[in-house]
Amino acid sequence: MPKAIDPENLNGCQKAAIFLMYMGEEYTTQVFSRMKEQEIGEIAFEMSKVDQITPDILKVVCADFNVKFEGESKMIVEGDSFIKNVVTKTLKDKEAKAILDDLEKKKQAKPFIWSRNVNTNTLSTYIEGEHPQTIAMILAHMPAEISAEILMNLPDELKGDISMRIARLGQISEDVVRDVDKALKYELSGAVGPGGKAGGLEVLVDIINGVDKSTEDAVMEYVEEDDAEMANEIRKLMFVFEDLTNVDDTAMREILKKVEGQQLTYALKTATEDMKSKIFANLSQRAGEMLKDDLDAMGPVRLAEVEEAQQAVVRAAKELEADGTITLGKGKDDVLV
Repeated sequence: MPKAIDPENLNGCQKAAIFLMYMGEEYTTQVFSRMKEQEIGEIAFEMSKVDQITPDILKVVCADFNVKFEGESKMIVEGDSFIKNVVTKTLKDKEAKAILDDLEKKKQAKPFIWSRNVNTNTLSTYIEGEHPQTIAMILAHMPAEISAEILMNLPDELKGDISMRIARLGQISEDVVRDVDKALKYELSGAVGPGGKAGGLEVLVDIINGVDKSTEDAVMEYVEEDDAEMANEIRKLMFVFEDLTNVDDTAMREILKKVEGQQLTYALKTATEDMKSKIFANLSQRAGEMLKDDLDAMGPVRLAEVEEAQQAVVRAAKELEADGTITLGKGKDDVLV
C-alpha cells in the first residue's frame, strides 16, 4: 500500500495545495488568478506530489476553515492533469508553459521521490536482494527518512557494510541513477530524472539520524572497526536530541509547535536539566505546568520509547530546517544561533 502522508507534518504550501485540489479546478483557477507566478509555481509543485487525499489529511488541512470531512474513502486525484488545467486557464500560454516546464524539471530532479508513497517493508524486501553497492546507491538517492526506515529493516550484517559504501559513494552517472530508479519503480509498479547525486558522510548522517538506536549502534560499530577516523567525523556531523539546547529560542518554539504533547513528555524522560530548562523556557506557563505534571505522573517507560520520541523531536527540527523555517548546525560545535 502507498505510504501515507503524515498530516501533522504538512507545511503551509502543502496544505494550500491539498485544500485547493479538494476544492476543485474552478475554485483553484479563481484563487490562482489572484496570486503571483512564483506562488503559483510553488503550490503547483506541491500539487504534483499528491496522489491521494485521505480524510485525516483533510481534517488537518481544513481545520482553519472549520470543515469536517468524514468517511474512510480516499479522494484519488490526477495531480498532473489538475495542475495543467488550472495553470493553462489562469495564465497566458507562454507563462503557463514556463511554469509547467519548470515543474517538470523539478520533478525530474528528484529520483526515487516516488518512494514516499510505497510501503517501506515492501521496498526493503525488493532492495535487500540487490548487491550492497546498488543498495548504497539507492539509499543515497532516496529521501533520508525513507532510507532510514529501509536501513532499519535490513539484516544487521548488511547495515554497516552498506553504510560505509554510502559514505564512500562518489558521483553516480545520471544514466545509471535513471535506469535503477526506473527499474525499481517498474518492479514495484503501483507503489525523476537527472540523478548524479553523490553519497558521502552528510548523506549517511542524514540517514543515521532517522534510524533507531540499535541500527545506529550496529552501523557505528562497523564503521569504527573499519575506519575510526570516519566514525569520528560522523559523530561530529550527527545532530542529536541534546544538541537542541544550542538552537535559539525562536527556533525552539517552532520545533515545539510540531511536536505532540506525549512525544515531548517521553522525550524529556531522560533529558538533561539543560534540555528540560530549554524546553520549559519556550512553553507558555500553562503548557509548562501541564508538562511538569505529566512528567511527575509518568511511571517507568521503555528506553526504546524514549529514544523514539527524542528522534521524533529531532526529525521535526530537521524538517523545519529543510523548509528554511529555522537553522540548525550539524553538531554541537557547529550549531548556528
